[in-house]
Amino acid sequence: MNSNPRPSRLSCEEAVALFAHSDLMELGRRAHEIRLRIAEPKIVTYVVDRNINYTNICSASCDFCAFYRTVKEDDGYVLSNEEIFDKIDELVCTGGTQILLQGGHHPKLTLSYYCDLLAKIKHRFGVDLHAFSAPEIIHFSRLNKKSVAEVLKELQSAGLDTIPGGGAEILSDRVRNAITRGKCSTAEWLSVHEEAHKIGMRTTATMMFGHVETYAERAEHFNHIRNLQDRTGGFTAFIPWTFQGRHTRMESVPEAGAVEYLKTLAIARLFLDNVQNIQASFITQGKQVGQMALFFGANDMGGTMMEENVVAATGIHNCSNEKEVRRLVADAGFIPQKRNTLYQFLN
Repeated sequence: MNSNPRPSRLSCEEAVALFAHSDLMELGRRAHEIRLRIAEPKIVTYVVDRNINYTNICSASCDFCAFYRTVKEDDGYVLSNEEIFDKIDELVCTGGTQILLQGGHHPKLTLSYYCDLLAKIKHRFGVDLHAFSAPEIIHFSRLNKKSVAEVLKELQSAGLDTIPGGGAEILSDRVRNAITRGKCSTAEWLSVHEEAHKIGMRTTATMMFGHVETYAERAEHFNHIRNLQDRTGGFTAFIPWTFQGRHTRMESVPEAGAVEYLKTLAIARLFLDNVQNIQASFITQGKQVGQMALFFGANDMGGTMMEENVVAATGIHNCSNEKEVRRLVADAGFIPQKRNTLYQFLN
């Protein structure tokens, strides 16, 4: 499928105007038209995966997070290798192919711990390791006094395949400074992905919206992703989702609903003309809205998520299985297609 930029690109100003004034159904029609052209028109992909959060102990502090714990709290944990292996074994037995391995910024786990863990997983299981978001990589870099490039190369040598796009939130330092402390900047998030692309590692990009950002900052976020993709071509997909505030310090912030989600998804599809895959986020939005997303620019249902803990900490539980995801796709009128982390089709 052709993923080259269109002759006339949506500008940030035009994106803001669409957020402020556009008709939802017209936006959906335009986004779906682009989606049919840029990706396989009859197919919706998915991956059978599990999100393993190896630790909830985190030295950063994010107002939107209900998952993290400090080192002093009694319910902080670090999973043992055997606990992690048992979770992977359960996934593999169901036909799973991808492990999404993410955790907090643990102040004492060194790079050698992560490299040893990756190597053992690769030796024992034939799974794709989609692990360690950009903020984690920056944390590893600071804690081990190594450059981002050095950290990425060591992790890649140990078995890391790809990097997830988590921790992007909104790529605006005004927003990041307002809702996080001790986490990477916009430039640092982008630098991790650019360095990963330089060594042949593919990554995804995400956006958590619907909290303190403006429409202009959402457009700024899109623009950062599009500009980096122009330079490297390393992003496989873009995944937007709405902020979930329950049990967080931002609980009083009204949550964006399905209309705002679908509008943002559609504008992302129109803006990101060089990113082939847009993922529906049924984990946060629910399965019916996930189906609707397939007509607002999304061509991928993401992971089945046998396990998910971060969003679940806010009280949202939408994990699924392969059979249900295939049914959701088929009921929406598309052909479900199992894929791997690199969006290659699997039997």
